[in-house]
Order: sequence, then C-alpha cells, then structure tokens
Amino acid sequence: MTMGESPPPAPPTGLLMKRCKFIWRLLLLSNLALGAFLFASAKRRDSGEITRRTAQKSHKGKASVEVPPEPVTSSIDLNYDDCILPVTTPEQMQAPIPEELQREIFQWMLEEKRKQKPKNPVEKKQIDEEKAILKQFLRAKSIPKF
Repeated sequence: MTMGESPPPAPPTGLLMKRCKFIWRLLLLSNLALGAFLFASAKRRDSGEITRRTAQKSHKGKASVEVPPEPVTSSIDLNYDDCILPVTTPEQMQAPIPEELQREIFQWMLEEKRKQKPKNPVEKKQIDEEKAILKQFLRAKSIPKF
C-alpha cells in the first residue's frame, strides 16, 4: 500500500431492509396511493362520472359536446302498503290421506329402514327406534290423525 491509496471500503453490515428504509417507505406509500386512486375511480365509474369525462376529453380538439347525465331509474317499485300489511294467502287444506294409503306408506318406509346399513351403534339404535314406531303404527287398528 502506498501513501496515496485509501483502504478499500468496508463491506456493508446490517440487513438490506434497514439500509434501504427510505426506498421501502416510498414503495409502500406509492402502493397505498395507487390503491386509493383505483378505489376512488371505481366508485366514480359506478356513478357515471367517468363516462362523461371521457366523452369530453375525446373531443378536446373539436367543439365541446355536452353529454347529458343518464337518468336514474329505479327498478324497484316502492309500495309502502306491502311493508305495513303483510300479504297472507290462505292455506289450502288438502284432502286427508286414506288410512289404507297411509298403511302402504308406512310399510314402504319400514322396508326402506330395513335396507339401510348403519355406520355406528348410535345410528343403528336410531334406525331400530324408527322401525319400532313404524311397526306400532302398522299394528294399530286405527292410525292417529295429525
């Protein structure tokens, strides 16, 4: 080493993130600003302001063309009577199912319960209870009306 030469610079110490703190902050702020801009422009586009602005910008060299605002139409017909008084339709009473048909249905249900394969003892117990109830209905002289 001669007198005119300086020693080589020391290698940087510390994390890259700490060394470039200013750049990280700048990137973060620019991303936030871009997100806010996109969010705000999406709201304006929904309200129809962007379409009017773009129409005016495209005719800068020509005479200004005024674009009328789009009329706001509501697809909902506000009828406040429906809100106050609920619309009720009378329930239609169905004809009672004959007892013979009920017995056939209970017999079919019992056959279906017999076909089921239980996965665990709890399920087997529940199926057995349901089959017992169906058998009681089938053995009874008359089926109760619900």
